Amino acid sequence: MKRQIVVVGLGRFGASVAHTLHSLGHDVLAIDTDEKTVQALAPEITQAIQADGTNETVLRELGISNFDIAIVAIGSAIEASVLSTILLKKLGLPYVISRADNALHGSILEKIGADKVVYPEQEMGARVAYVVTLAEVEYYMPLVTGYGVARLTAPQYLVGEKLGDVGFGPEGKWEVAVVLIQRQKEILVTPSQQEIIKDEDVLVVAGNNDNLEKLLQAARKVQEEEGKNGGG
Repeated sequence: MKRQIVVVGLGRFGASVAHTLHSLGHDVLAIDTDEKTVQALAPEITQAIQADGTNETVLRELGISNFDIAIVAIGSAIEASVLSTILLKKLGLPYVISRADNALHGSILEKIGADKVVYPEQEMGARVAYVVTLAEVEYYMPLVTGYGVARLTAPQYLVGEKLGDVGFGPEGKWEVAVVLIQRQKEILVTPSQQEIIKDEDVLVVAGNNDNLEKLLQAARKVQEEEGKNGGG
């Protein structure tokens, strides 16, 4: 569903959010006090305006109350972040997402009415940590403690193997499911356990973090053993 979304604050986080939302088909109004920042982003979204997102009069004149969602992407300027959040809720925005840099900042935003508080730096740090731990993983999103969703391009030791034979799926011992395979322009959702992994397949998997690592290690070890036996 196409939505009207306003993004206040165009640092790296805000600009990235605005650009991505527009690429997904939403109408995006971006606001920032810095003229150069606004001019740089303007060609990439619906509309970018140099304005003060903490000024109630300005927000009213822009018709912000008619928008579906607001994202306050202001980071370290806590006072501006809080004031903008308060004004957006006062103007009747049904859903306001505010960025916080730390727990105290987040607690304040929650108390003044932010519908959702996000911590981009913390979340990115956690994702990078898991990517470092799981060498083959290109992207990781934690869901609950110990479990998450990961994306990886199929390593060569998985190519040619059936998902079930490797240990993926409900009948495997690893508690890791392949929820999607991207095969060039084709998308396979919840693929069969008999699906054979092909070269350059992108696997989206979900499950226990430790077990994903063990599954990949076991599959790699099998291929190495087979290589030794074949070479002998």
